[in-house]
Amino acid sequence: MRTESNAGKNSPTALAPEAAPESPWRVTEVTALSAFRLRVAFADGLTGTVDLSAMVRSPNAGVFAALANPSLFAKVTLEYGSVAWPGDLDLAPDATHDAIQEHAVWSL
Repeated sequence: MRTESNAGKNSPTALAPEAAPESPWRVTEVTALSAFRLRVAFADGLTGTVDLSAMVRSPNAGVFAALANPSLFAKVTLEYGSVAWPGDLDLAPDATHDAIQEHAVWSL
């Protein structure tokens, strides 16, 4: 039985040392702000705000209505370069990047 690790040239570790995508729209930081807003930063250095206040209170919020709970909204995290919350809720990072690049604030 082999007792030591050997990451050879064809091992997954050697072939893909970093699992994070290199896309410029990959979210690198997210912070929950007051009033159902987020501060986001992207791999290319772009930063901006996502304002979800109207959406979470809308009768058409769908699954995002759960984010009207401030304690759940504050549990925002990063998953694979996307903004995400518990319950499989997330925002498309490319759409977020495009809107912030154009307007500095993305209001949903």
